[in-house]
Amino acid sequence: MQLTLEDLLREGNIVLNARNATEQIAFTAKTIVHFESKLSEAIELYHQRIQWLLTDSRKVFGLIKGNKVGLLVDVSDTSCGLHLFQFQKDLLCLIDEQLCYKKQLYFLSFGAEISYLWENPTNVNVHVLHEARQWVQGLQPSGGCNLLKALKKAFTMRELNSLILIVGSCPDQSLEILSDYIQQCTLGRKLLIHTITYECSNHVPPAVLKNLAEVTGSRYHCYSSKSENYVSSDVCPLLHESQRAKNMLSSIKEIFQRRIGDSIIGRVQDISTEFTMLTPASGLPKPPKHEGPLVIQVPSFLAKTSGGWLKTNGLKAKKLSLYQVLAPNAFSPVEEFVPILQKTVSSTLHEKAMMQFEWHDGTVKNVHVDPPILYDYQKQLDKMVRMYERRIDWLSVASRRIWGTVCEQRVVILVDISITNSLYIIHIQHSLRLLLEEQMSNKDFFNIIVFGSDIKSWKPEMVPSNPENLQSAWRWVLSLQSKGSRNFMSALRRAVEIDFKDKDKLVSQGLYLLITGVPDQEMHAVSAYVADVCGGCDLQLHVCLFSVHGFDSSGIIPSRYASPHETANTFRELAHAVNGRFHWFGETGIYESDDISIIVSEMEKAVNYSQKCALLVESLKQRSGTQLVNQFIPEEDLKMLLKKEPVKAQKLLPPKPTALTLARMNIKDSHEREKNVALRALIWRPTSAKAEIPPPQTIKEWPQASGKKKHKARKQPQISLSVFYIDKGKNVGAVYRKYPTKKSVKRPVPFAILPKEEEICSSKEWLNKYSIKKLKLELPRMMFGPNCVHQKKMVASLRKKVSAKYCDIFPSVEINGIVKHLQFQPKELEDYVEQMERVLHCYIGRIQWLLSGSRRLFGTILETKVCILIDTSGSMDPYLQQVTKELTSLIWEQLRKNNASFNLLKFAEDIDTWQECLVEATDETCHDAVQWVSKFQAYGNTCTLKALQKAFSFQDVEALYVLTDGKPDTSCNLILKEVEKIRKKQMIKIHTISFNCSDRRANEFLKKLASQTGGRYHRCVGDVDGQLAAHRMLTEEFEDEDDPVFPVFEGDDLKKLAQEVAKARSFLMQAKSFRLLLEKWNSNQKDKSF
Repeated sequence: MQLTLEDLLREGNIVLNARNATEQIAFTAKTIVHFESKLSEAIELYHQRIQWLLTDSRKVFGLIKGNKVGLLVDVSDTSCGLHLFQFQKDLLCLIDEQLCYKKQLYFLSFGAEISYLWENPTNVNVHVLHEARQWVQGLQPSGGCNLLKALKKAFTMRELNSLILIVGSCPDQSLEILSDYIQQCTLGRKLLIHTITYECSNHVPPAVLKNLAEVTGSRYHCYSSKSENYVSSDVCPLLHESQRAKNMLSSIKEIFQRRIGDSIIGRVQDISTEFTMLTPASGLPKPPKHEGPLVIQVPSFLAKTSGGWLKTNGLKAKKLSLYQVLAPNAFSPVEEFVPILQKTVSSTLHEKAMMQFEWHDGTVKNVHVDPPILYDYQKQLDKMVRMYERRIDWLSVASRRIWGTVCEQRVVILVDISITNSLYIIHIQHSLRLLLEEQMSNKDFFNIIVFGSDIKSWKPEMVPSNPENLQSAWRWVLSLQSKGSRNFMSALRRAVEIDFKDKDKLVSQGLYLLITGVPDQEMHAVSAYVADVCGGCDLQLHVCLFSVHGFDSSGIIPSRYASPHETANTFRELAHAVNGRFHWFGETGIYESDDISIIVSEMEKAVNYSQKCALLVESLKQRSGTQLVNQFIPEEDLKMLLKKEPVKAQKLLPPKPTALTLARMNIKDSHEREKNVALRALIWRPTSAKAEIPPPQTIKEWPQASGKKKHKARKQPQISLSVFYIDKGKNVGAVYRKYPTKKSVKRPVPFAILPKEEEICSSKEWLNKYSIKKLKLELPRMMFGPNCVHQKKMVASLRKKVSAKYCDIFPSVEINGIVKHLQFQPKELEDYVEQMERVLHCYIGRIQWLLSGSRRLFGTILETKVCILIDTSGSMDPYLQQVTKELTSLIWEQLRKNNASFNLLKFAEDIDTWQECLVEATDETCHDAVQWVSKFQAYGNTCTLKALQKAFSFQDVEALYVLTDGKPDTSCNLILKEVEKIRKKQMIKIHTISFNCSDRRANEFLKKLASQTGGRYHRCVGDVDGQLAAHRMLTEEFEDEDDPVFPVFEGDDLKKLAQEVAKARSFLMQAKSFRLLLEKWNSNQKDKSF
């Protein structure tokens, strides 16, 4: 609407004051009145919009967007137990006012289980709306709040473009599980998610679901009939904008006070100062009652770190370690020396009655498995996991989301208020408010120290933590302003030498540091000082790192800068060195927390114990049969206990025959041989009686001894027999213990394990780990084996070829001229399609990464000791500015980030190097390199050979990166021969980069040079076409195999990836067509059966 202070300043005229020679801006009274009236109209417009949003069903559920809407309703006992009638009434109002205008609807309720009204999204009509109203009126409370199961069902409805979650209780699953699942399922899909909390009885569910909405980028609306404060993604921006307009009105009145005639005069310097002071304050949303007095809460229990909490609530403390549970029934193997046998014999009783289990110390024990005990143990583990999830949820809300748990009784808070935090001063003040309200009232003493360039302390020393002092500290915090750099060392010295001067005599002392970046001082000096002052006493330093969005390079630049991950690594090491805790958070949530990590580790231990229990019971079931296990446990409970992956039963050795048994068997064999000899004497015939002379063969048909490779004999299936004597006579019986098994043709669809972050390697190395072949997702190999081929065999009695008996029960397809049978099910093909889409998303993400930043022009720098050679000949003049800009990006983005050692070399008629040797990439050297690059000028010819020879002379260089736009001055063959001679002494790779070169011979030379030296060839392409094709593939969900397509990539990295993407898309389309064929075949078979 163009109603900012800058817009107002543009309407004024600059005039010179003759008295004091200062510039002033003159405004007419009409201009000011008109501007104020427009601001008032805007405020009124915002208020009208807010009033409209807070009426009828929009007040309860917010504004529903999208035309194909899925509604997920929480009907847990907690949500619907007390106010079910009002909830149904509000839902009916939602249907009549908003949902009736949508195109398609899908309704689903979830408690412990899910229930849906229609199988698929249904077009809206009168009949459908009537069914929806009846469904709402029939809702009943149903157990817990299994939100994850409801989401799994809803995300299968691909037609939906909007998903509404109405939740009234805390979900059964944790925030991390839900957010990760939503992000994975919505990747590349245009789906609006609107989360609504309805009449929650406590503050935990709204906080958890609000964090979920922030992490997943969805909309959020909170409704409670008992409160008039509405937290909504629709209302909050309007309130914020309205407050900005009100601040603007008051600022205009403060700035323009002098009136001369019909004009209003203001000094330019004063206006700019006021504008600077106004921008941060008005640009940040202030929380409700931000400047009001504290609402102090007294904690009902003493705060503990997660490590201390687990000492009383951990698995070991609760005696729920698996080894503690199994110890009464676990026995070590017994070995004794038997004099009569003259050898040591081990007990074999455990083979029938016990299971072998590896103990925590590496030994193997014989364990008696009692399924009822293990089942009860698993239920206790499940309760512990739920308790740990509640602990994590508690740690993720309110002041603990920012500060963690403040456990010490004597606390000093160090706060960073440097100038780089000017946009976040409201956040910092609000963080301190939450801490003072919720965690400081039960402490003994406290103090607050803030630091920029200078140090400010609220009190000279620590004071008692009573309500008066807490209120006084809050009023002091409200007056803080951001300025200066980040002088952390001085603030730390002030706290240690004054507030903690008696640190050796006292206990339970803590320093809590809230900081946003690396300090002015070197971190090794800070670490040494912290280790010195915290050693030998009960004083810990806890770091709360607040990640902001970085800094504006055109505005305020910090004195020292590091990337977010480098900053986090630095402060993590600092906190852990003195037994402190590290807590890293941002505006979207918690990134890392020591308190949460140790709880997650305990949860993983509980899950591991549960899996081992399931394996023990499954092994017992396979050994003893299902009846022995099932008689103790109900059927539905047994399913839960044995839901893990089955384990192969141990092979039992055949019984070892005794000497007496061997003697009896020999007697029987000799008796059989005597009978056989007599029989052979009766039927004996001379060997010549049946002899036949083979027909003559030509030489061509004779077997060749050395010409043909002998085929390996097919391994015969092994059959295991157990032989025993029966009661009557000397007869011997036998039973089969092992039957021959045929290898199955069908292979299960494997789960593709894909990288979470991009790896710095070539596409060849990357595809060696993540290609379709390595992931075992090649469709022909999975679907078609030798038994799938449709064959006809000659039947002698019918004198014709006929098909196999069961050919008709499988659909057939023709692959490369060969008819094959489809033996997959639609569900298996659906799993394959899902995995292949995940793989394609990963491949396209890799291509987008390769087309971003400096990698678009230079490719990926793989080595840590490199030399960059830049062609600055006359033909590069039109593009030199672009090359220098990209080279600057390369220096900071790849060389500095990867701590590489590098050198730069430019070549035209002559060569010029930046340094005489490789230097380490530091901030200083990178700044110097950028200055040197900015002075590039294009002229002359291209002396490529001299440049390569000079680059080869640098000591310890591992690879050269050569960027050029054409052929060299000398012969290409000469360069290749000279490089080959040099590489006999030095195995250095050369990576070539073709920039704006349309000469085919020049590009062929660069390809040969890279291939000959083991390097890669890269050709710069326009990132627009590649990025656009990648974006279309992700958004259109690979519907068409031929569109969109990537541009023709000639560089090695992009070319290999594009080929793999084409291969994956081809397999994906085939799988989808096979799935349609199977569905059609199955429907036809059903029709025939009817």
